Amino acid sequence: MSAKDPDETNFEHDDSERIALEPAQLAAMIDHTQLSPAATEAQIVQLCEEARFYGFATVCVNPVHVKLCVRELAGSNVRVCTVVGFPLGANMTAIKVSETQTAVNHGAKEIDMVINIGALKAGQDFIVKREITEVSNHAHTGRGICKVIIECCLLNDAEKIRACELAKEAGADFVKTSTGFSLGGATEEDVRLMRKVVGSKLGVKAAGGIRTLTDVQRMIASGATRLGSSSSVRIMQEIYKTTGLAPEPAGSGY
Repeated sequence: MSAKDPDETNFEHDDSERIALEPAQLAAMIDHTQLSPAATEAQIVQLCEEARFYGFATVCVNPVHVKLCVRELAGSNVRVCTVVGFPLGANMTAIKVSETQTAVNHGAKEIDMVINIGALKAGQDFIVKREITEVSNHAHTGRGICKVIIECCLLNDAEKIRACELAKEAGADFVKTSTGFSLGGATEEDVRLMRKVVGSKLGVKAAGGIRTLTDVQRMIASGATRLGSSSSVRIMQEIYKTTGLAPEPAGSGY
């Protein structure tokens, strides 16, 4: 996947049907997430071990854990994702850019940034777009990608549409529903709206409250091409049980 391309997985998004996925195909769409402020080094190492075993797309961790994850995942196909401006988005652009630069220097390949929500709601679109542009450019410099968290639960539909349009104009690679730390998480309606706005040019990441295989299927059917979850292992156990297949270590270096 290039720095400018969203996930290449293509699905016909029909909300009336469940999406049929093979376990490896599903795993490759999941950001295996541990963003608790209380997460220990041992928990992060376990997260990386699970990501290696199942072949998840990334581990998504707080910036302090990026170096550890890069070391633990060396030799595997699992990328390291981290968060910027998290979880409020209410920091100066220069700080978000500095966070991005540091994360890229430490080996992160995916940046999930929270927009300036207050600026969007105030109609200060130029601030939001400029910030996304700067963070995206720095992520791309490190041959990474930028996912823009718009925190749907704090926005009305018109604001969600503007946020997605700004992300697209600013050169981001994904739009993402939620931090998981605010008033609500991903909904099918929001994913469907985001997909409609960004078309096929950007990826759509659903995150927040995705805990079961049914949740996953609904989000993919609505247009999601990436999923963020801290329940990834349980979801994989579900799909293995459903398909009758036995889990096998994925990728190299396990």
